[in-house]
Amino acid sequence: MFQQTPSPNPAAGGTSNAEAMKSMGFDHLIHNFDFLGWIVFVVLVVMSFSSWYFIIANAIRNAMVRGRADKVINGFWTNGSTQDAIRELEAQPKGEPFSKIALDAASAVAHHQQASAGGGRLAESLSRSEFIDRALRQAVARESLRLEGGLTLLATVGSSAPFIGLLGTVWGIYHALIKISATGNASMEAVAGPVGEALIMTAFGLFTAIPAVLAYNFFNRSNRLTYAQFDEFAHDLHDFFATGARVEGK
Repeated sequence: MFQQTPSPNPAAGGTSNAEAMKSMGFDHLIHNFDFLGWIVFVVLVVMSFSSWYFIIANAIRNAMVRGRADKVINGFWTNGSTQDAIRELEAQPKGEPFSKIALDAASAVAHHQQASAGGGRLAESLSRSEFIDRALRQAVARESLRLEGGLTLLATVGSSAPFIGLLGTVWGIYHALIKISATGNASMEAVAGPVGEALIMTAFGLFTAIPAVLAYNFFNRSNRLTYAQFDEFAHDLHDFFATGARVEGK
């Protein structure tokens, strides 16, 4: 009599593969980190939290600056008294840039007048217009630099996070190959864990980089509009403090 050979059970193979797929999750990733894996993971976590901190902080700051800009500028020009306008500028929040630019110009005028009255060498070497122009340039450069806070970090995260995640990916695949070489077993159970770790690290690197890149581009565009307002306001201030009247229709 012929003995019937048992046929493989497809359902059993499917169940085995399904169980292997469960080892590809984030929980397996955490419990199977080695030293390099932890370094990559911690670096990505720190980069992600740092970039989100600057994204939120810059969004709030830029919204406040843009929201107050027209009010500060129009309030200065519509005020009938220069001294009253300066007092209103001094009452603005510490981080408001347009008021600081105007106050620097007013301070430069007062300083030059004192030097001229005292016969100092400053008044001889620099005219009133040149002295105001120098103060305004320094003020605009200072306030522009403050608006750029955090952009270097966002650019760094956006450019480097995918490669750091890729390092974790390569390391995970390397672990899978080592495991296959050591055991001679290339089944789903043997490679699912390391491959899952590699895929998750890739996704984590992209998740960290994409918001940083988008935010960097957005803040660059927003800052360029604010820089243009700085320059326009500074030119008007120069004309006003140098000649005593604002030049209209420019």
